[in-house]
Amino acid sequence: MITFEHVDKVYQDGTEAVNDFSVHIKQGEIFTLIGPSGCGKTTTMKMINRLITPTKGTIKINDKDITSYDIHQLRWNIGYVLQQIALFPHMTVRENIEIVPQMKNWEKSRTTSRITELLDMVGLEPEKFINRMPSELSGGQQQRIGVVRALAADPDIILMDEPFSALDPISREQLQKDIQELQQKIHKTIVFVTHDMDEALTISDRICLMDEGKIIQVGTPQEIVLYPQTDLVKTFIGEKRSAWQMTVKDVLQQRLAKQETMNNNSEKVSIQADQFLIEAVKLLETEGVNQLVVLKDNRALGVIHERDILQFLRERITSKNGVIQ
Repeated sequence: MITFEHVDKVYQDGTEAVNDFSVHIKQGEIFTLIGPSGCGKTTTMKMINRLITPTKGTIKINDKDITSYDIHQLRWNIGYVLQQIALFPHMTVRENIEIVPQMKNWEKSRTTSRITELLDMVGLEPEKFINRMPSELSGGQQQRIGVVRALAADPDIILMDEPFSALDPISREQLQKDIQELQQKIHKTIVFVTHDMDEALTISDRICLMDEGKIIQVGTPQEIVLYPQTDLVKTFIGEKRSAWQMTVKDVLQQRLAKQETMNNNSEKVSIQADQFLIEAVKLLETEGVNQLVVLKDNRALGVIHERDILQFLRERITSKNGVIQ
């Protein structure tokens, strides 16, 4: 979907923001860029929609160089959600959302139908919110409208630049869940920038950790937690490793994983309750499954999912406050 080929970005003052960046972002995945402040993640994102021009290298969308696209057509097909909730204060919710569909000359009925559909998707009743002003919305509601506006013209790609970092923790956690649920419905290619490893591990299909403009490691959340390739990656996920000495039963109990009686245990991959988490994660990987039946004395105690284990580990293998500054 999006391919970076040996991309560099050097600013006029000599700052090397991005250095030999090469990666392929798959269609329909949430791909997260993360790293220390100034590592080049936002610059990398802004090169996708040509807000910033690379000094060297090529960026392609669907195997076509982005410089070959008409810049307006390119940007209309890329939604953009910012940290600053950039709704126009003098416009209603409807007017904010319909900007790009109007530019693309959509019929009014089509635009209205799309706005109604998207507001429903993000849990905002259309008849209640469509004519409100931004000042009448909470921060979380405004950011939901920002997401809806980015999706309004049905773009293939969504860029999200630390969209939840200005929100309170409760709103932030809820919006992270909302994005995951929304993605299951819309299947867009989402490039997400954050400095919060907990957020990255929660929402991402794959994570790209950057430092000084370079790629340090790319992998799934499971790969990043299990197989950190450098000291920097270890620092980002935290250096406390004692959580690996916890057992599968600990996750089942403390994460309140779904308890259920398994009628077809022979068709499920199982693990003993007293086995270590590292064994559970390796089993998930080798068997290619995302859940395990937990057994004790040949009796099924319940089911743990891959997300349960990763969440359990995140809470015990994170740096101060779970946020990397």
